[in-house]
Amino acid sequence: MSEASLPSRFRGQLEALLPGSGQGGPHLVVAVSGGLDSTVLLHLLRFQTRAGSVRLTAAHLDHRMREGSPTDAAWVCGLCRAWSVGLVSDTAREPPRSEDQARRIRYAFLRETVSQLHADALLTAHHADDQAETVLFRVLRGTGIGGLRGIPARTRTGIVRPLLPFWREELHAYAIAHHLRWRADSTNETLGAARNRIRNALLPALERQIAPGARRSLVALAELARESESGWNVLVGDAEKRLVRYEEGVAFVARADLRGYHPAFASRILRKVLRQFGNVPGRIGTRSALQFITDAPSGREIHLPGGVRIRTEFEVARIERREVSPPDRPVEIDGIDTAGKLATRMRLGGRTFRVTATRAVGSDEIPRCDADEWVARLPVARLRFPLRLRARRPGDRIATPRGSRSLKRLMIDRRIPGSERHRRPVLEDAEGTILWVAGVGSVPLSDPDPDEEMLYLAIRDDGGE
Repeated sequence: MSEASLPSRFRGQLEALLPGSGQGGPHLVVAVSGGLDSTVLLHLLRFQTRAGSVRLTAAHLDHRMREGSPTDAAWVCGLCRAWSVGLVSDTAREPPRSEDQARRIRYAFLRETVSQLHADALLTAHHADDQAETVLFRVLRGTGIGGLRGIPARTRTGIVRPLLPFWREELHAYAIAHHLRWRADSTNETLGAARNRIRNALLPALERQIAPGARRSLVALAELARESESGWNVLVGDAEKRLVRYEEGVAFVARADLRGYHPAFASRILRKVLRQFGNVPGRIGTRSALQFITDAPSGREIHLPGGVRIRTEFEVARIERREVSPPDRPVEIDGIDTAGKLATRMRLGGRTFRVTATRAVGSDEIPRCDADEWVARLPVARLRFPLRLRARRPGDRIATPRGSRSLKRLMIDRRIPGSERHRRPVLEDAEGTILWVAGVGSVPLSDPDPDEEMLYLAIRDDGGE
């Protein structure tokens, strides 16, 4: 490609990444270090786009990592003044200890600048050579296909990289043709950082001795990986709709259906689900989580880094963030006042329940209960007060027509998920005998007399606090 075609190609790339940039005048923050790449990017935006098509603000952070960085900051300030471009600049409080830390600090500053200015996008000067270096670096570190995509031209967080199709030599030729000056960072020539060794030693050696077109092949590999991942994402999204149900921040995955897919495809589905909880495990972690979901018995759970929990509940796996629930608040019923009614609230497993206790004699006085309430009907004369509503405990048992049975076994038989069992109120009397469990049943009692006073206990789940 000739240097003369670079401005028109750049305008086409900018329009592709920022549709309407030639009409609406979006406000763009441009990261400018003062080096060749960012200087060329700023020049293209300032002088090679139609007047008024974009609004520009340059952003520069002095990392204080080397001598001469204050001079770079002053030079960028002079450049922006000469080109009539607004500038936001800052200085790091402390010099970063590593390139990774410097990058985090730099992007934090740039994002804050975009936010304060209410800008439409952040533009950086990454180019094709950066892409090739990134892909090679990830290959050497054992990345998956997703990592082979390299640097995206646009991110969901508003970072845009319009120079990605252009090579460093093209940018250098453009700068020379337009008599541009820039600041040279001597640390880029050293072999201390891994990225520098790839750029200055490894890639040149590969092109000299093994593959003359290594850089272009690496960029082409990134394109192929992006195309492949785009297709897979469509298929994974369709499968997710069939396999996963989302309710109140919880993902319910159909275990048997997930088991029917090839493990590689099932892993992609699982990673997509976990990504929504801020957790994307590596290859080994994904395989372990997948095997747990498909093979573990019901009622088991594992915890993933980042506070994510997976629990098997019969035919589904429940995926959610682990949250510290407020302490339980049980309810004690020590008789009922002369009005014959008690209304209060209790808390179990992070959920709030409305509790209503009513005394009644005969069918005419039976209180009205809603369909979504758990209701217990107990003869008052046979109760040993105070009664207590609490959560299930390990080892709890209740009398049934078939003898004493554990509450855990009864709840399993009724297919109550393990995550809900702690939230089923248990009623016990003054001696600790369990009389009734919400949604499970009560102790067998002889039929009450028609005129016997009864206690009607109604409980409704009002949800989390």
